[in-house]
Amino acid sequence: MRKQIVVDSSAIETRVALMEGNALAELHLESAEERSIVGHVFKGRVVRVLPGMQAAFVDIGLEKAAFMHVSDVWNTPSEDEATDVSDDQGLEHGDTLAAFADDPELTGDPGESAIAASLERPPPEPLRLGDETETFAEDPEPGAEVAADDAGEGSDESAGEGPSKPSIQDILTKGQEVLVQVSKEPIGTKGARITSHISLPGRFVVYTPTAAHVGVSRRIEDEKERKRLRQIVEGGLQEDGGGFIVRTACEGVSKREILADMRFLGRVWRNLLKKNASSPAPSLLHEDLDIVLRSIRDLFTSDVDRVIVDDQAHHERIIEFVEGILQPKLKSRVELHEGPEPIFDRYGLETQVRRGLERRVWLKSGGYLVFDQTEALTTIDVNTGRFVGKSTHEETVLKTNLEAARVSIDQLRLRNIGGIIIIDFIDMEQATNRKRVSEELEEAVKRDKARTNILRISELGLVQMTRKRTRDNLRQLITSPCPTCSGEGRVRSVESLAAQVLRDIRRQVAAAGEASGLRLKMPSELAEALRRRFSKAMSETRKKLGVTIEIRSDRTLRRNDWQIEVIAPEKPAQPRPTGKRKRTRRKPKEA
Repeated sequence: MRKQIVVDSSAIETRVALMEGNALAELHLESAEERSIVGHVFKGRVVRVLPGMQAAFVDIGLEKAAFMHVSDVWNTPSEDEATDVSDDQGLEHGDTLAAFADDPELTGDPGESAIAASLERPPPEPLRLGDETETFAEDPEPGAEVAADDAGEGSDESAGEGPSKPSIQDILTKGQEVLVQVSKEPIGTKGARITSHISLPGRFVVYTPTAAHVGVSRRIEDEKERKRLRQIVEGGLQEDGGGFIVRTACEGVSKREILADMRFLGRVWRNLLKKNASSPAPSLLHEDLDIVLRSIRDLFTSDVDRVIVDDQAHHERIIEFVEGILQPKLKSRVELHEGPEPIFDRYGLETQVRRGLERRVWLKSGGYLVFDQTEALTTIDVNTGRFVGKSTHEETVLKTNLEAARVSIDQLRLRNIGGIIIIDFIDMEQATNRKRVSEELEEAVKRDKARTNILRISELGLVQMTRKRTRDNLRQLITSPCPTCSGEGRVRSVESLAAQVLRDIRRQVAAAGEASGLRLKMPSELAEALRRRFSKAMSETRKKLGVTIEIRSDRTLRRNDWQIEVIAPEKPAQPRPTGKRKRTRRKPKEA
């Protein structure tokens, strides 16, 4: 399938789309005012320890304290250990390849030079667990839990679970300083999720200083090559401990380049510890790449045919990044879009983005899906809609469910929906058909890089699944709560609003004590309903309260807003006196 990456940039926001064929598969969006912090490394301070939750809240300098579970805690070396490092200078925010040009240990070594910017690049994708022979996908997520390899070693240390794990109050105390990495963006009312299991990615390997383990990407399928890579990495393990994960890009790479990558990442870790020891808490120690280079790093693989970008500056940055960090041979696939037409319009993406926000998603067969997102979970309801089939009811239901399984996973990926997800398929009588739908789901999930767990379909046609969530979904990113419905998704009916107006009228008259009339300002729809549809109720209210009621339309008011002005009764005029006034004659002035 033809794959393309389309980059749409502006001064307000940047959008990166991954196209598979002509369809929008993924959309990454970042506002110029709110950059993503996943992968950032902070020095934080513990502000609260919760034994009952086996968790702690850590101040890392954000508006809300970050959350860290006991399984994410690793005891950072003491300050004395942290300062016992090489003579290399600490790495600053935004360091690039040029910052290491004068390093004598890097001179003439293309392996280390190729990953000199790795401190800026936390691994893009999470670990996929469940493979018995190798438990690693291409790139583990920053701070992701590292599982044991086929030797079965390191599971307790990696997963952070088990009877030997100490309690949170035995590890952390209030006011303690910790080195942490953000593994999940602040979402909704929740703060960021952090971990002290730091992951440092290189070009060919990922260094996990808190887990003594060697793993190989399961995407490297040749057993001879896997054995060769494992032997090279095991022979080059760091003296100060830690483990490594061999990335897919390492396949076919020379021993010299791999060892250079490993040595460099070891120094990066020691430099991070040195900077951590000298920095106050809370403070940011390093940032991840911006959305453009981060997306290129994560999405631009050898099976991507083109990268089209609409900004000259970003085009040059991508070319430089591909040449220095990724694969130079991919440089020819990066193109600059020129012309006045918006780039998303040029490739038909704008319409697909709008569809990604719709509650109802139509299937090609005529059926449709209904997405409902709540605080706790997301539900997907499958309906046959206009599809009536040609033979039996069971076959019609099966075809709808099979298509719904594929589209559901595609939509979850496009909308970046995570957490608990329930898919309500149409009931199927035959167990073999339920199995086919489950297999279709499993096949569709293979295209999604996010870690996903799917349970068996129940007899009621329900599928429970979870999808890894690290950032806000598409709906949260580009929408805001409705000012009329307060984010509920529904508004009060005209009947309910009209009844509320009548209650407010009685309330205002009672509070005023005396009133001769009322002036009402309200939205046009509500005003028209009270004049016509509910005119009888208004007439009864006038008679009962003994007041006049004047209704005026105001287009500036929202649906559920209105104003009531009480008109006080006029006071009677004072009567003029009726008695005759005595006239007094003035004495003439004396001459």
